[in-house]
Amino acid sequence: MAQAGETDKAGTRPTDTPTATPTGRVRSVPRLVFTDAEAGALEFPSSKSRSFNYFEPQRLKATVYEDVTVDVQPDPGRYLTQDWVYGFADRPGGYPADLTEVKSSNWHWFRDPNQEWEQTIYRNNARVVRQVEQNIANAKNEGAFERWSPEWATVVERQVGAWMHVEHGLGMHVFIPAQRDAPTNMINNAISVNSMHKLRIAQDLALYSLEVSEARDDIDGAAHKQVWESDSVWQPTREHVERLTAIRDWCEAVVATNLAFEPLVGELFRSGLVQQSAPRNGDFVTPTVIGAEEYDYAERDLRYTRPMFHLLTNDREFADHNKNLLQGWLSTWTGRAIAASRTLQPIWSLPEHKPPRFEDGLDAAKSRFSGILSDLNLDAPKEIAQ
Repeated sequence: MAQAGETDKAGTRPTDTPTATPTGRVRSVPRLVFTDAEAGALEFPSSKSRSFNYFEPQRLKATVYEDVTVDVQPDPGRYLTQDWVYGFADRPGGYPADLTEVKSSNWHWFRDPNQEWEQTIYRNNARVVRQVEQNIANAKNEGAFERWSPEWATVVERQVGAWMHVEHGLGMHVFIPAQRDAPTNMINNAISVNSMHKLRIAQDLALYSLEVSEARDDIDGAAHKQVWESDSVWQPTREHVERLTAIRDWCEAVVATNLAFEPLVGELFRSGLVQQSAPRNGDFVTPTVIGAEEYDYAERDLRYTRPMFHLLTNDREFADHNKNLLQGWLSTWTGRAIAASRTLQPIWSLPEHKPPRFEDGLDAAKSRFSGILSDLNLDAPKEIAQ
């Protein structure tokens, strides 16, 4: 049988021969034409190797994370000769780098220190959910909820319950849009996991609210909605979160949330209030739910955010541009975060057994914030003094 491009004894090619179909119709087979626009047509480092990689690993040998993540989303600027195969009505196709004002000489060099990929995402989140569910089940069996004071039960019902709306807003409307616009699969993956953390803790808090309301007759499992929508203590925080959801620059969204809002509002509420107050009021369950979120931010979300922005503030071409831009963003969002956190101050006086002073907690949050910025070669904005 003649192969593609060859002729048979009669001098014809297979593609020139009509083919009869079961219906009697005659159909010709179109000739295969290679245009060098297909994936893999461009030569790249190690393309001739039997153990090739599309990318240069950070170490001598690529990790599993790199093998399944780096350049999985093809980029015409690197290895392919064709352009993006899809587009949008109002902007270029694919993942254009100009969806942020930040610039990088090599967006593809970022590697997530958490090495998150599909297996780790499911494994880590499943582990956290199992731990939280087991703690709640043990608390119900021991009657732990019934031993709370009425004052603390109201704090959990209204204030801790309201925090789920913060997490849902950040997860669904800040990080999900940001990960879609990120220019590489590596950055996209890291931000995607950040959004999953937020959505998971919002769900955990919603389910926790229902569990507590079933255990105690004096708790309304739906009270958190009214608090979030109309309680004056929460309205600046609500406004701040809604402003975060309106950011269209994906990089600014991550800066404003992970570098400003989380240290100055999130950690202050979670650690400065809930984690400190709960044990003093006989509650050893709520800290395990909130503590899972603290771990997600401090040990995973902030862990990827630091090296990502460290690369940008030390970029060989655009370091000065990026620093000036980030300083401007931080100046805007720091003032708003401080204002939101100060409006939450009355909550500190609600528990029967009080947590450490609000001002002490805020000073610790400001110190933490300044330390994060120092690691990125950025200055704390003057708004931190508010």
